[in-house]
Amino acid sequence: MREQVESFLNYLSVEKGLSANTVAAYRNDLTGFVEWAERELSRRGAVPSWSEVDRDLLLSYFLELKTERGYASATMGRKIAAVRSFFNFLVNEKVVVQDPAKGISGPRIGRPLPRVLSATQVEELLSQPAKYSTPEAQRDKAMLELLYATGMRVSELVSLDLEDVDLENGFVRCFGKGGKERLIPMHERAVRELKAYLEESRPKLALPEEKALFVNRRGGRLTRQGFWLILKNYAKELGIEKLVTPHTIRHSIATHLLHSGRINLRELQEFLGHANISTTQIYTHLTSEHLRRVYERSHPRAK
Repeated sequence: MREQVESFLNYLSVEKGLSANTVAAYRNDLTGFVEWAERELSRRGAVPSWSEVDRDLLLSYFLELKTERGYASATMGRKIAAVRSFFNFLVNEKVVVQDPAKGISGPRIGRPLPRVLSATQVEELLSQPAKYSTPEAQRDKAMLELLYATGMRVSELVSLDLEDVDLENGFVRCFGKGGKERLIPMHERAVRELKAYLEESRPKLALPEEKALFVNRRGGRLTRQGFWLILKNYAKELGIEKLVTPHTIRHSIATHLLHSGRINLRELQEFLGHANISTTQIYTHLTSEHLRRVYERSHPRAK
């Protein structure tokens, strides 16, 4: 059974071009499922194989996840989607004749609004590394400035190589979901902080042959987890750790740009690298809430 899971994951990576992070999420969800299915089929006296998995068994698994393990609706939706995609693959590969997951849908959930910081909070967060005079702090300052300047994803940030940055023309090249390439402009402050980091601190941190733009204290590429720890520590110093997630800066610049009225939704979609504008539209809900607060605070009849 596990051989088919590996084939599916390879299909997602090679043929569909999904990112390593997305494939890892599929692996995590399907590993838990296949372990449960093998145990349950053996308990029922059946030979563990995908052809033995029926709709009732799937529903039993999902019910256990919800009632005994207490997974939230969003997590349940993701796990159900992973299993459905996997069985669709098995049908196409003729491993099974019928799809037992067909028609099983995840719980309906409203998409949560992303957390955002005010412009003042972002300014304070970006200023925190300047309180320290270490190579790591100068790296952190450059990272945070670049992240807010470009709105890129954390996974895109830590994947940057030296060759992806054009300081002379003020552009950075990054590769988003599905390997989609885009060029993003940088403002002068971000360019200045990056240049200082590259000239002063990176040579002290990086291993000789390391090509990553941002490196950890051991000289290798900084990971997403490493960045999150850095961001969380600075947020904790400001007392805003509960407001901050790895994507907070990306969400904040997107919202700030829409608030400014100087960018439309299509332009924001291109800036953020969203494949579908419906993903970008979530920020319009945030700006609508902002508009309502301003209205209720300012309109004489709303008081």
